[in-house]
Amino acid sequence: MVFLYAFLGMLCWGLAPLFGKLGLFRIDPVTALCIRTLMAATLVLGWLVGFWKYNQFFSQVFAVPPLFWAFIAIEAVLATLVGDLAYFAALKWGNINYVTLIMACSPLVTMFLSYIFLSEPVTGAQLIGAVFIITGLIFISLSN
Repeated sequence: MVFLYAFLGMLCWGLAPLFGKLGLFRIDPVTALCIRTLMAATLVLGWLVGFWKYNQFFSQVFAVPPLFWAFIAIEAVLATLVGDLAYFAALKWGNINYVTLIMACSPLVTMFLSYIFLSEPVTGAQLIGAVFIITGLIFISLSN
């Protein structure tokens, strides 16, 4: 089941930049990020209300310790605000293929930092995959 979710996420993340690039044609990246965030929030809220899970949601939200709120807030600032804004700016003014290939290297950062700070294990296969990603980045940088 995890593979199917990851595969669906991969397809969506592969398709989304095409629409993002088209949507950024005549608007500022900050405006685009605001529109996208409002759309996503509206859809998630509609899903929450549509499936009648809002009671469960509120009981769970108030049970979350403040430290975990802080962790999620930092993740939101890094991923949704700063990361997505940088992505939209790069997408607007750069080549979509170049931008998405560089952005796709974010798992290298995650893998390295999770090993250092969370003691997450890194397998040999993951290291080989990381070497391929780094090699690909070198090829990309040589072509520009």
